[in-house]
Amino acid sequence: MTASRTPTPAEELRGVGLRVTAARVALLETVRAGDHLGVEALASGVRERVGHISLQAVYEALNALTAAGLVRRIEPAGSPARFEGRVGDNHHHIVCRSCGAVADVDCAVGHAPCLHASNDSGFTIDEAEVIFWGRCPDCSTARSS
Repeated sequence: MTASRTPTPAEELRGVGLRVTAARVALLETVRAGDHLGVEALASGVRERVGHISLQAVYEALNALTAAGLVRRIEPAGSPARFEGRVGDNHHHIVCRSCGAVADVDCAVGHAPCLHASNDSGFTIDEAEVIFWGRCPDCSTARSS
């Protein structure tokens, strides 16, 4: 029995019907190497890998990657959009009220969508987006000092 290998970013792009470009590969790698990064940080990471890329091109590529399910976009209240490579598992997030740090939180209980609405208003619910708010360890320590 042979072990299955992880597909390359180029193979993943092809697998979802997207054209493979150096910028898309670099963006996918940057999202996955980062930690809930915003567009500016992602653009900087892509530039380090492939040279010049416009912010507009980064936005367009992020939209394509998000629509294809390769990247997840989160938008905590009061914060710009952030992107992550952890997709398809309906996990949640915790956001620091002081510094804005974001961390993943596994699904609280049960199977997706993790929570059951008391009234679904006729919707077929397939995802619950939960954001917990608090203070990260660094900010909690600084505040108590």
